[in-house]
Amino acid sequence: MIEVFLKTLPFFALIGLGYGAAKSRFFPEEASAHLTKFVFYFALSAMLLKFSANLSFSEIFDPRLAAAYLWGTAFTYGIAIGVAFWRGLDTATAAIEAQCAAIGNTGFLGVPMLAVLLGQEAIGPIILILSIDLIVFSTLLTILVTGTRGDVRGARVFKTVALGLLKNPMIVSIALGLGISASSLPVPEVVNSFLSTLGAAATPGALFAIGASLASKSAERVQIAAWLSFGKLILHPLFVAAGAYLFFPVDAYKAAVAVSAAALPVAGNVFILAQHYGVAPQRVSASILVSTAASILTVSFVIALVTRSF
Repeated sequence: MIEVFLKTLPFFALIGLGYGAAKSRFFPEEASAHLTKFVFYFALSAMLLKFSANLSFSEIFDPRLAAAYLWGTAFTYGIAIGVAFWRGLDTATAAIEAQCAAIGNTGFLGVPMLAVLLGQEAIGPIILILSIDLIVFSTLLTILVTGTRGDVRGARVFKTVALGLLKNPMIVSIALGLGISASSLPVPEVVNSFLSTLGAAATPGALFAIGASLASKSAERVQIAAWLSFGKLILHPLFVAAGAYLFFPVDAYKAAVAVSAAALPVAGNVFILAQHYGVAPQRVSASILVSTAASILTVSFVIALVTRSF
């Protein structure tokens, strides 16, 4: 585990650097927002476009891996919603808590870190996992929240979901890349070079941006944040492991990638969704802060555990 921990440490050190820069106000909150926008719309999108354009659909889509990840994530989601209902929460708040427990920071942290730690072959499974998170579970959240607010008209909900997906540059980049790949047309070297150069900014930029954004997060509702962090860092990888190794067995390498991705801390876009819908942004903020801090140890442990199988 020590060896894996030392390999993950530089990634978390970059997060810590961003946190320190923002906390000391050397890097103001406005600058953090602009850096996040640059990474989200340009650097990370370029990285995903390059990866998906140069991979075949078969290298990305594995039905058994998709089933295993869906099963584990849905099971975690269901437990989080059940606990929230047991505590007397409304459906919208329960859905936000479930999103915290089941959706990890695959885009900003998982893509750059796991590709380095597990190898370039991990890119295909990571893109699949990211697509499931963004398409399936973001859509589910939209339906649950809008449904509880009385707007259950199919056309309206469909429009909200469709616009949300179309406005997400990660989804657009992956879809465009897969379209290029499916066309069987070679990607010009100059285009690949451009995407590589721009995409190279994604790793340091995304990690620094995560840290900078954490500086503005509060640790209110620590007990709830601790429960949701436990769900995200422990239960989610555990259930995905059950899906990948027992119920929908896939090869050891892909299973390791899926479980490692499931072990990532709460995704930053959950906070964006919570703010957008006006549902429990403070507890999401605390969950991101607590889970990211704890993941310095838990992610290393999970990766060390699953990589023993290949």
